[in-house]
Amino acid sequence: MRMLRSSSRLSSVFIKLNNMGRLTVLIAAVVMNMIVIERVIASEENTSSTTQKADKDMIEKGAYLAKMGDCVACHTISDGQEFGGGLAFITPFGTMYSTNISSDKDHGIGHYSYEDFYAALHDGIAPKGNLYPAMPYTSYRLLTDDDTRALYAFFMNTKPVQQKNKDNDVGFPFNIRMGLKGWNLLNLESGIFQPVPDKSEAWNKGNYIVNALGHCGECHTPRGTLFAMDESKQFEGAMIEGYEASNITPTELNRQAWTAMDLEQLLRTGYSRKGTVFGGMYPVVYHSLSHLTAEDMAAVTTYLLDTDSAVNEVVEPAALTFNGHDEAAPGYGLYNAYCAGCHGVDGEGKPNISPAMAGNSTLDQAEPINTVAVLLNGVGDQRYSQTQSFYAMPGYRNEMDKQQLTDLINYLQKTWTTQKGELTQEKINMIISKVEDSLPDAAH
Repeated sequence: MRMLRSSSRLSSVFIKLNNMGRLTVLIAAVVMNMIVIERVIASEENTSSTTQKADKDMIEKGAYLAKMGDCVACHTISDGQEFGGGLAFITPFGTMYSTNISSDKDHGIGHYSYEDFYAALHDGIAPKGNLYPAMPYTSYRLLTDDDTRALYAFFMNTKPVQQKNKDNDVGFPFNIRMGLKGWNLLNLESGIFQPVPDKSEAWNKGNYIVNALGHCGECHTPRGTLFAMDESKQFEGAMIEGYEASNITPTELNRQAWTAMDLEQLLRTGYSRKGTVFGGMYPVVYHSLSHLTAEDMAAVTTYLLDTDSAVNEVVEPAALTFNGHDEAAPGYGLYNAYCAGCHGVDGEGKPNISPAMAGNSTLDQAEPINTVAVLLNGVGDQRYSQTQSFYAMPGYRNEMDKQQLTDLINYLQKTWTTQKGELTQEKINMIISKVEDSLPDAAH
């Protein structure tokens, strides 16, 4: 009996110990599960945080690229909201209006998938059909996939603008967009940016910025019969709305003795010792180029000047040309009467009033189209920043006859450039015709 009782007690102890062991295991399992759950939650939070940071970084990159591409200048009217569209582009085929590219799902591009966005930028094909090449997809098609995705992330997060798109006023047969498929087949080249192997990383980066996002060729390259860019004359200049988008080939820029610093100052502030920007280039500087990083700006100047030397190399600028006054020249009196009050007796210019004549690249042209345009039509006041601006200049088309205009331009060139200053009135008349024919309200 004692043995049975002892055995019973021992069994009871073992049962209790066994139950306690099970309880301990159960508690341990619960604790481990809680630890695992906490780690999973922490991991998810970290992943979410990382994803949010990645998304934020992508959006910020896209915002910078949008500035580099100058999207706001073309897709915003003067009294409208950013990216709301509605800006008129007057072409030989009629008037086209930029579209709403905000994130609004009804009037903007908020309903675009990435594939839709890519096709619009690279191929000129929107969900509703082909785009007119006034939208520079002929240049944007060089964009990398990473940059395109960054732009998409940015535009999908812009403030939605509930502004309806305007109907284009384009005449037959150009209003039939099906014809743009044929235009694309004839004029769209490969959409892959190819670095030039024997050029530096900085030069190739500048090449990408200038030709893809910057789409500089769209204005500075003349167009052929089908109004596609004539790549054989890349950057040789073209007429746009009464002005010439200047010749910015390395050959011409180096002939005029531009330095990297000159170009950087012009593109960043709108003014340098070589002159100022005006016309359609003014908003490009204000909205786009002035925001480039130092590295990107250095790449742009390296490419444009085709120096491909050390990016930070300092080149001693050439002395600005001033050949002295010829008081017997017929243009001398005209200069003093119309120009010296603002530009200075010796063409030295006046800070925040008017640019200098000496070294001015606008004057230093074999065919001084913009000099003629400015003298005829004047220039509005230009405010580049809080500390940099120039007064408006009046036009003199009703005050000077053609011979006086010719005499003044020849005087300006002989005095402040290396040009001979021997333009004939016939040549000036030809330039005037170019200017007049390219004005927005010209009859085509």
